[in-house]
Amino acid sequence: MVEDSFPQVKKRDGSIEPFTIKKIIRAIEQALLATEYYQPGRAEELAREVIENLQINRSRPIPLVEEIQDEVEKVLMSHSLPQVAKAYILYREKRREIREAKWKLFGVHDDLKLSFNAIQVLKERYLIKNEEGEVQETPKAMMKRVALAVAEADRFYGQDVNESFEKFYQLLTSLEFLPNSPTLMNAGTSLGQLSACFVLPVEDSIEGIFNTLRDMAIIHKSGGGTGFNFSMLRPKGDQVSSTGGRASGPVSFMRIFDTATDVVKQGGRRRGANMGILRFNHPDIREFIRAKNQAGFLENFNLSVAITDEEMKRVHQGEKIDLVDPHLQKAVSTVNARELFDLIVESAWKSGEPGLIFLDEINRNNPTPSLGLLEATNPCGEVPLLPYESCNLGSINLSKMSTDGKIDYQKLQRVVFDAVHFLDNIIDINRYPLPIVEKMVKANRKIGLGVMGFADLLCQLGISYYSDQALQIAEQLITFIANEAKLASKELAEQRDVFPNYPKSLHAAKNLPFRNATLISIAPTGTISLIAGCSSGIEPYFALIYRRFVLENTELIEINPLLEKQLKVLKIEEKIRKSIWEKGSLKDIDGIPEHLHSLFLTALEIPPTFQVQIQAVFQKQVDNAVSKTINLPNDATPEDVGQAYFLAHQLGCKGITVYRYQSRESQVLYLGTGEKECENC
Repeated sequence: MVEDSFPQVKKRDGSIEPFTIKKIIRAIEQALLATEYYQPGRAEELAREVIENLQINRSRPIPLVEEIQDEVEKVLMSHSLPQVAKAYILYREKRREIREAKWKLFGVHDDLKLSFNAIQVLKERYLIKNEEGEVQETPKAMMKRVALAVAEADRFYGQDVNESFEKFYQLLTSLEFLPNSPTLMNAGTSLGQLSACFVLPVEDSIEGIFNTLRDMAIIHKSGGGTGFNFSMLRPKGDQVSSTGGRASGPVSFMRIFDTATDVVKQGGRRRGANMGILRFNHPDIREFIRAKNQAGFLENFNLSVAITDEEMKRVHQGEKIDLVDPHLQKAVSTVNARELFDLIVESAWKSGEPGLIFLDEINRNNPTPSLGLLEATNPCGEVPLLPYESCNLGSINLSKMSTDGKIDYQKLQRVVFDAVHFLDNIIDINRYPLPIVEKMVKANRKIGLGVMGFADLLCQLGISYYSDQALQIAEQLITFIANEAKLASKELAEQRDVFPNYPKSLHAAKNLPFRNATLISIAPTGTISLIAGCSSGIEPYFALIYRRFVLENTELIEINPLLEKQLKVLKIEEKIRKSIWEKGSLKDIDGIPEHLHSLFLTALEIPPTFQVQIQAVFQKQVDNAVSKTINLPNDATPEDVGQAYFLAHQLGCKGITVYRYQSRESQVLYLGTGEKECENC
């Protein structure tokens, strides 16, 4: 096999890495695209000839990168392709200039060929620095640090640590899988807190509230995010018997949590994030619903209303419900459920919040109901957790899971097994911020394996996101991943035993001896998908070129690389390209073939109801939950929001979040490079 001719290659800096013909194919393909000689499959033919020639004239067991590149030029010239050879030389020179620019701009040696945006974010938040703030590791060194730390857990079970390190290192440096940000930041460091998601209880007492506030601060300092259900707090105006005073209500205490979050940065590198939840039947529900309609209020919180099936039924039928004082355990007023629901819809239309949490659906899938109800989630809603539980997440990069226009299920199976092993190991090496969290986590061993790059995968397969085929692919993918994750967890259980609370779980009742109480979770993957260079989570493309604000108002410009390639293949003229850069989409641009537009539809072009269907298809096989934003255009109506909320409940989603474009004064993503912010939205 040509691909196995050289197991390794020596890089310019003297380091050795596994050889792959794909890098040569990609470089030749770029040169062909830059000229008029591009044909599908031609780059691969030329690359194989390059390797055959090197094999014949082999002078050393491990070839140098420069030798391979020189041979590429010779092969191109031998095929009478001087223009392509010139383009290839220019490509090599451009790559050198990019490497130098990254070093000059960021002081980072990019040994993974990442985007400028990825390098900037890695420098600011992930790579280890010395006391003077100088970067002390490369992206590969970061991956090595993480892989070494996580592999150490194998020692507890008498397994081969070196073998697991090699496996994990390949998993990370290939960008086939990345764990949540705290793991990348903290693994192998003195901090050592690797989980992203925590849920804390909020008791109806000053002592309980401020104990939770302290715990939140500790967790945020360590790099985690927190979720709370404030429904146990007595409503505003309730008498406090111990003091004779009056209660100030849940929203007033949320302001204290919000202020504390502003002050405490996660691991000193980013501001904390919270989920605030209140029951639909709480007497202060109206104040909660409207809380974020005023700019700058509870900015560190995502808000969701927790609602039951019975309450949704009453909403549909326009019936009344009681608002119940949680302290007195009695109804204090009666309201029309539909009118209250419409208030949620109107607020979500105005500001994107609150979302909904479907309590009964979450608890129908609670693996340990004997330990308590699931009433809160992490900040983005993808992990419902018991009080004091945390969960570590990681995502498979689906853009790396296709070969020749088909899903590579053999590769995907390997990545799933390695990722489940990786995430289970984290539970053992993690340094928990609170002893009670460590006890809960190790008793249930919940993990959340998810995906990113779904939109990229569809594009590689030639399938429009807005199609029945996309729904079919989604179902096939998540069913395969969930089944393989179960097999991987069973295999770990055979080696290491089931999770301690297994006898109390629904898995025991079904005779399913898993290592982990939960396995699958679809996270938003905002920053790790930027590092991996793929689309976020299961989202459609937000835009084909867009402005992203990260790191407290650092602006990054991102261009879709798959679209760039297609524009070169189709030889789209520069004038049309400029229109795409300004608009951020292909909509209403003359000269764009319809099939290309269909392949690169953006989120605001896809009906919100279809986006809900995609979420629901994934949710069927996800034992945790799915984080997805249902994006709506600026001209969407409150009725569109309500329709999405009803459909999400009907299709079995565990929660839903919507966002109408530019419904807030500031937002994370903006379309294109030429669009100004809406002045009247």
